[in-house]
Amino acid sequence: MISSLIDCLVNNVTCLSLIAIFTGLFYYYSTSTYGKWRKLNLPYVPPVPLFGNTFRMMTRLEHPMDTFDKIYNHFPDSKLCGFYQMREPMLLVRDPELINTILVKDFSYFTDHGIDIDTSTSTLAKNLFFATGQKWRTMRQKLSPGFTSGKLKDAYCQINECSDEMVSSIVETIGKDTDRIELKEITGRFSTDVIATCAFGLKLDTIKNGDSEFRRYAKLLFQTTTKQMIVMALSTICPWLIKILRIQLFSLEATNFFSKVFVDVIKYREDHKVVRNDITQTLIQARKELVLQEISTTEDKFSDDDIIGNAVFLFSAGSETISSLLSLCLYELALNKEIQDKLREEIYSMKAKHDGNFNNDYLVDLRYTNMVLEETGRKYSIGLSIGRVATKTYTLPDESFVIEKGQKLFIPMFNIHRDPKYYPDPLRFDPERFSMEQKSQRPNGTYIPFGEGPRQCLGKRFAEAEMKLVLSKVLSKFEVLPCEQTEIPLDIRSGSGLLSPKNELVLKFRPIIEH
Repeated sequence: MISSLIDCLVNNVTCLSLIAIFTGLFYYYSTSTYGKWRKLNLPYVPPVPLFGNTFRMMTRLEHPMDTFDKIYNHFPDSKLCGFYQMREPMLLVRDPELINTILVKDFSYFTDHGIDIDTSTSTLAKNLFFATGQKWRTMRQKLSPGFTSGKLKDAYCQINECSDEMVSSIVETIGKDTDRIELKEITGRFSTDVIATCAFGLKLDTIKNGDSEFRRYAKLLFQTTTKQMIVMALSTICPWLIKILRIQLFSLEATNFFSKVFVDVIKYREDHKVVRNDITQTLIQARKELVLQEISTTEDKFSDDDIIGNAVFLFSAGSETISSLLSLCLYELALNKEIQDKLREEIYSMKAKHDGNFNNDYLVDLRYTNMVLEETGRKYSIGLSIGRVATKTYTLPDESFVIEKGQKLFIPMFNIHRDPKYYPDPLRFDPERFSMEQKSQRPNGTYIPFGEGPRQCLGKRFAEAEMKLVLSKVLSKFEVLPCEQTEIPLDIRSGSGLLSPKNELVLKFRPIIEH
């Protein structure tokens, strides 16, 4: 009896000892990186074990927008501050001058986005956004010709056709005893049709067909799921596990769908010797030079997956980002009638000046329209942040701090754009912020919705032209107004990886007689 009690006690003590040892080791591992900013005497937000400063975000109790807003405002007078994304020490850059230095002047020290992803797990991971080092430089050089001013001008006619179809769809909808339009849906269909026809020569008619697979899968690629949050958490806790298990970050169904589509498009072009002045032709040329001729080195060797991965990325990004920006722009115009009226007057005036031709000269003359779009990009930065990693050790210009090689940087684009220090009353929609006079008074690095420097978004000019053309068509025909279903203020904490309306965005469209 006594022997049994002793054995039981010994076994319990052993179990408790093992639990204590395991708990201690886990706690040590969870917090072993948390002394970095204290040792470097850099202001930082105190972390909690394992989750760092992102517990509420990673457990989906809080939108990332709110998490990073708290961190950004914690040290309002600091150029740099530290925080921890799970176990990962992150350097948050608050100073516009330093941001501009990192993105432009000293870009050679910060060439990569710093996103840890195993490119062998997914075709979509093999795109320009995730590419690093020489492989990024080579692919960027090969894709850039697809976004020249000449290629852009060739797309105007196709964008105008899609814009006309969007106008026709609105006319048809308000002819059915309703003048209410759900913006997210119609702008999403429009932007999908534009990128499909302009970049890939695909006539989808998504505006007429709301059940398009292209539209459904494009949205799926940008949807932030619980699985993705778990994968992102694991990538900072134990990245080796992601590589061993080959866990995919993106929807396999959506990736496979788009991969097959673009493989077929390229094969058809090559088999039938079809040549078009578009992005697909640029991808075909890149494939000839980088895959078939094998001119790349061992370090930046390319395969067909690199070509298809970039095709999928360009399609999905070109669809979703424009859709969100356009719907948010129309929302603000509906709430600010005097701005809408001024914008419409410019459209009428420039149409008359250019004899109704929506050409490049017309677009260049839309100066106030450009201010409206810039203010939309400021208030609604489609992305929360810009990521960078130090590819070489870098000493700040004033020699006050050394950024070690491998250190990841977080540039809080959304917070900079809404900082009252640079944009007084930041929640007010005011295109006059982007008059030449006001722009000249702000430092560089305070307006970066498309990024800046060598890694600036390739499709920036295409996106701007697309939005100017569709606004010209829509606002010439309709007055856009709020209605009882319009959400005011608008919640932009959607489940998407982009900042976009969380709920339906409904506006009233009233036909007007054009001047």
